[in-house]
Amino acid sequence: MSNAIEGWLAAHARTLDTLDPGAPHEDLEPLREVLRDVRIVGLGESTHGTREFFRLKHRVLKFLVRDMGCTALAMEAGESAARAVDAYVCHGVGDPVRLITRLGFWTWRTEEMLDIVEWMRAHNRGVPADRRVRFVGIDPQLAADSVAAVGSYLGQVAPERAADMAELEVLARARPGTGPDPEQRLLHRAQAVAGFLDGNRAKFAELTSPEAVAEAVEHARILCRAADLVTRSLDPGSPQDNVFGVRDRYMAEAVVRLVAGGGDGGTEGPVALWAHNGHIAKGVYGNGVPALGSHLRARFGDGYYALGLLFGKGSFRARSAGRTQGPGVRHRIGTSLRCVEGRLAAAVPGNYYVDLRAADPSSEGARWLREPSAQRSFGAAVPRLTYRFHIAPLTPAEDYDGLAFVSRSTCSRPLPDLDPEKP
Repeated sequence: MSNAIEGWLAAHARTLDTLDPGAPHEDLEPLREVLRDVRIVGLGESTHGTREFFRLKHRVLKFLVRDMGCTALAMEAGESAARAVDAYVCHGVGDPVRLITRLGFWTWRTEEMLDIVEWMRAHNRGVPADRRVRFVGIDPQLAADSVAAVGSYLGQVAPERAADMAELEVLARARPGTGPDPEQRLLHRAQAVAGFLDGNRAKFAELTSPEAVAEAVEHARILCRAADLVTRSLDPGSPQDNVFGVRDRYMAEAVVRLVAGGGDGGTEGPVALWAHNGHIAKGVYGNGVPALGSHLRARFGDGYYALGLLFGKGSFRARSAGRTQGPGVRHRIGTSLRCVEGRLAAAVPGNYYVDLRAADPSSEGARWLREPSAQRSFGAAVPRLTYRFHIAPLTPAEDYDGLAFVSRSTCSRPLPDLDPEKP
């Protein structure tokens, strides 16, 4: 590392005094100016199983809510099951542990996520309804709650149409790319159910309530997105239209609806977006797949801020490739000078964050921000032996607007497994 690069990082880094979500947040105050005109704050992570990432995001979320007027957390989690978590944080309905368990992803079944959900509930108890912070899922896959909700509602208002749900029951458990559907029968069936409910809003509102029919319509729309995603191709040769490209596009559209209002209620303050670094980045990932963040950057410009989260060394939780059950196991990794993490660890000790938008592109110290590099990238599952070599291409200032660096990673802490059949 040149002295200029090290000097630039040392000058621009802002030390994180602690990762404790309950601590004062004076060290986050510089973010107030950085995020002043931002509508969406993307909070990334290079692993889904790092305890420190959960805790840092919890701290940042509290800061955004209390000091910046944030009223929504948009999660890379099933939008179907997340509606029940939202009911809990807004109204106290249900058991939070069981609701988190139903989110569809083992990565969120952690003590750290429970702490976040419980804090959101505690915050919402003491504020007016228009200042409550919502919990919103943005991923349309694994729509079990929507299958149950739409089936139950049709049973009340139009039992003769309940049979329409038989074909859609596969959406409760099917993963994206399950199988091609050239005639799009599954999607057409879901669209027919959604159209039927939407077209009879006034009639069904009299039989139940406007709120009940609106909820059923929204669940039916989730089924439409799930049906489309499930039957998309895994072919990497069509990055715009394969499973990966369509999933990120749908997640971006969910965030846009949340910000703009749409049919699901809007939010006045900034939205906190929680997803993997690959999703929140402003460019492409994998085989040229446009990332969720690239759609948001195109829509909101500088109103979208992508904060990538990286770590130096330590351990994290992930499933071994091929395993479909269990909370993941511990994986260890040391500092690598082949990746940008090694540069960040060497430049500034401890935990910190840096605003990449503050870089003077003409300075020697900031030149590395616009040069191709590499970063670690671990998903929910990793190979048993070769995971240490998992890296992804990176051009720091093109992919992110800021970086948060944690010097040591430890494993997230799983909740009790209430439903071992859940993936």
